[in-house]
Amino acid sequence: MNKENPWEEGNVGRYVGANLRQFRTNRGISMDVLAKQIGVSKLTLINIERGEANPTLSVIWKIANGLKVPITALLSIDSEVSISRKKDGMKLISSNDVFVAEPLFRSHGMIELYRGYLQPHGEYLSEAHQQGVMEFITVMSGRLTVEVDGETYKLDDYDSIRFKGDRPHKYVNPSSDLAILHFIISYNNL
Repeated sequence: MNKENPWEEGNVGRYVGANLRQFRTNRGISMDVLAKQIGVSKLTLINIERGEANPTLSVIWKIANGLKVPITALLSIDSEVSISRKKDGMKLISSNDVFVAEPLFRSHGMIELYRGYLQPHGEYLSEAHQQGVMEFITVMSGRLTVEVDGETYKLDDYDSIRFKGDRPHKYVNPSSDLAILHFIISYNNL
């Protein structure tokens, strides 16, 4: 069976757009109200809904938070058996191109799984997620510094951290090597 790969570059915007439209209209939220609520321009949201724009990771987070859905719910991929291969993965890229998150599968219940890549000496500031969201991060390779609530936590290979993601937090790669991360984001406390 030859199906379109939703993770291929260019398909992200179409999937996010179609699901954005469905969530927004099912909830009776106008484009104007959503744009004001999440701080993204109406024109940008219109282009995303039409599948004419590939939103950045930050914009996808804002949409998911505004609609109160897991980010992977915007990706609409269902299958009884799924394999997530690195070369085929969807890439959600930060606006400064230093952080890439690859959703591994569509959310299962209220859990999301990601691979993450933080460039050498790169920094990524994440906005607060929905109230009650927990993040779990394991460093698979490299080093990572996580800043939450004014505290700094240093992690090396195979170290893990858990923290409340409903506040701004920052990831920093202090080394000259790529940091490879595994993320679990839990919405179970919502």
